[in-house]
Amino acid sequence: MTLLNEILTYNEKFVEEKQYEAYTTTKFPNKRMVILTCMDTRLVELLPKAMNLKNGDVKIVKNAGASVNHPFGSAMRSIFIALYELGAEEVLVIGHHDCGMSKVNSHDTIQKMKQRGISDQTLDTLRFSGIDTEKWLAGFNSVEENVKNSVEMIRNHPLMDKSVPVHGLVINPETGKLDLITEGYHS
Repeated sequence: MTLLNEILTYNEKFVEEKQYEAYTTTKFPNKRMVILTCMDTRLVELLPKAMNLKNGDVKIVKNAGASVNHPFGSAMRSIFIALYELGAEEVLVIGHHDCGMSKVNSHDTIQKMKQRGISDQTLDTLRFSGIDTEKWLAGFNSVEENVKNSVEMIRNHPLMDKSVPVHGLVINPETGKLDLITEGYHS
């Protein structure tokens, strides 16, 4: 049985037994906040538990490194939709210690792409189109600095309501301890 078939088989039973009823909520976050965090597998259940969050409490946007890399990318768009359309009133950027993005070497990642069939021609086409794949795939050295940079990108965005608090935190993926990097109430 493939992983997809396993998921679909389980899902059929989940729906048939109406297990979804325990998770019924609205699209509006009860705690009126949006979180940008990392896609790290250790945070799937730990982050909400460490913050006393349940289904329906917050909007969660996930990407590699909890990073805002472009002012008009999907992370910013998601944050703005949460704020302007779905009732969020605060933003939390939550990175984590031992983040895989702190170890990413874009040159090595590009080599792995080539090993899996991405051609030099494709990479050249991107480069000639103005896309710097080395920069786009680059990691970071400090999770704290990455959180600060993402918070500043959000706070200083021309479409950002300056009255919205934007906070930066780092979570320990082993213990769930949150460290405050920057608090947005007085910024």
